[in-house]
Order: sequence, then structure tokens, then C-alpha cells
Amino acid sequence: MNKPQYKLLSMNEINALPFNGYKVVSTFSGTGGTCLGLRMAGYKVIWASEFVLAARQSYENNFPDTPVTENDIRNVTGADILNATGLKVGELDVLEGSPPCASFSMAGKREEKWGKVSAYGYGTDQRFQRTDDLFYEYIRLLNDLQPKTFIAENVSGLAVGSSIGMLKRFVEAMQVCGYNVNVKLLDASRLGVPQKRQRLIFMGVRSDLVTDDVKPRFPTPLPYVYTLQEACPWIARDYRGSMPLVEEDAWFQQYAIYPEWKKLRVGESSKRYFSLVKVRPDRPCPTITATAAQRGAAGVTHTYEPRKFSIAEMRLLASFPSDFILAGTFEQQGERIGRSVPPLMAYHVGMSLLEVLRMIDGQR
Repeated sequence: MNKPQYKLLSMNEINALPFNGYKVVSTFSGTGGTCLGLRMAGYKVIWASEFVLAARQSYENNFPDTPVTENDIRNVTGADILNATGLKVGELDVLEGSPPCASFSMAGKREEKWGKVSAYGYGTDQRFQRTDDLFYEYIRLLNDLQPKTFIAENVSGLAVGSSIGMLKRFVEAMQVCGYNVNVKLLDASRLGVPQKRQRLIFMGVRSDLVTDDVKPRFPTPLPYVYTLQEACPWIARDYRGSMPLVEEDAWFQQYAIYPEWKKLRVGESSKRYFSLVKVRPDRPCPTITATAAQRGAAGVTHTYEPRKFSIAEMRLLASFPSDFILAGTFEQQGERIGRSVPPLMAYHVGMSLLEVLRMIDGQR
């Protein structure tokens, strides 16, 4: 097997890629992980929506030509989007979105969060709202816009246990809007990302366009994975590396997770603190979560040094270019990466969808 070297394009290189002729409206855009992956696949994002300040600022830093609304999605109508983009109902190629999904995460007592107002965001950027109903806002816009296709993303926990009933209701609501829908659990580590991150991907094709060949399709997993040491080779050298660090060892040692970290062998995860992992260099990094950079919170940690990963390292492990500009504090930047769809994962999903769109055009 000939595995290519792990190498990411710069933002300038991505922006120089040709467009494929298809247009995207992005909802719950976050810092732009999905949009960046779709841009790598040639799509043009013509409108985006993000109400969390640090996320929106990050998006605007990297996509200055895409208008981004800060309005709560509940107050956005399909007519608003059509007026802003100059499109008519049914003309949009792709509607994409990643509705906040903490209520369906496998962490904690998730059912207790359903239907309740809870915190979303970190520090001064924190908002309080219900997040388990936002998928229906996405579906409302899907119905209003009637795009040719759509893709949506959520946590893997939505397909497990008591959340399965909610998953079925989402799919049924999408079908009522007039779509052939398929859902699949994808692993980012099998799509070129050096991080084992599972995400549930919804894909739909408008029913009037569906044929035996034109239907939702997902990317084929790659025959290889990238490891931590292939993405960040300095980490495997068992000494303080050359990447810039935001936090020092003393920062990590202030918290209760440090004594637990000292006990762990390389590759072990803590039984006491959820998600505290001393990462093995010869495997993909475990999931980088939204608390990856929060002080005192458990999360993936450096293999040998008593610290969490730097923002520069987290960018690489999530397949963001090194010149992708994140806004906010260290904690907010880490949260943005932890909440994002890895761009390379979105790229492969976008390329599969591109085949469907080209088949639709080829039949006309």
C-alpha cells in the first residue's frame, strides 16, 4: 500500500482551487470546518449562519467573501435566505448544517438535558438555550428552500440507545419534506484525518430527482489511517518539541487531573476522568472534544509531556491548515476545533455528493 505523506493545503492554496459550479448554503456554520472541506471539493458557499461570536469571528477570518448572519436560526426564514442569495425555491444545490448536538452526546446523563435550557459556548461567549430542538429548525429551512441535495452532521450518540427514536423522527421529517434520505456513521480517521472521530452524516436527494443511480452516497473509507506521530512527528521524540506552546507544565499541574495523568501509561485512558487520555503516537489521536483546551477539564493529552495539545497541534490533528485563523482565547480556540467537522472529512463527503449532483445534471 502506497500511503501518501500527511500534508495539508494552506488557505491560499485552497482559495486558489477552481469552483465546481455548485452552490452551498451553510447553517450552524461554526468556525467553518465543513465549509472549508466543501471549498476543497470545489463548492462555493454563498451564505452562512453562526450566532456564537468566537465561532462567527473565526468563520469571517477565513471566509471573508461569504456573508455570515449572526441571527438566531429560529428567526431566519427560507425567504430571508432566498432574498440574500438571489435564488428561487428549488434552485439551491446543497443545504448543509451541523445543529448543536451536546444533548445527544454519549457523555453524561444526556436525557436529563432534553427539552431544557443549557449552556453552549465557553466563558464570555457562553449562551444559554435549548439545543435539542435545533435540528428541527434545520429541517424547517430544508422544507422552505427545497434544495436539490442536503448534508447534515451530528454526534454518533444520536444513533445509540434512547436517542435512536429521535434519529428516526428527524429522518421521517426530512422525508416528509420530499427527500430520499440516508444516514451513515463515518469515522474521520478513515477519511484522511489523524483523529478517531465518529460523526453521523445525513445525506438527502430531493425525491423528484431520485433515480436508480441518483441517490445519497457516502465516501469509501481509505485503506490506511494517519497516526499522531505522522501528523505531529515531534511528539514521538519524547522531548519538548518545536511547536509553539500556549500552556506550560505548571499550568497543567494546578489541577486534579495531573496526578491521574502521571499514573497513566502511554495509550491509557483514565477510569476516573472521562476522556483523559495519554495518546499513543502510533495510532490516530482520540476525539478532540469541545473541552480540549479548558483548564482543569479532562481530554486528550501529550504522549510524554504533562500538558494538553497546543492549538497548532490541534489544528493539524483536526486537518485544519496551519494558517487557518481562530478567534478568541486559548480555551475558545480549542472549543472551536473540538466542535468542528474535520475539513478533510467534509471534503470526502463533498466529493461523494458531487458525483450525485453531476448525475442529476447529466440527466437533464
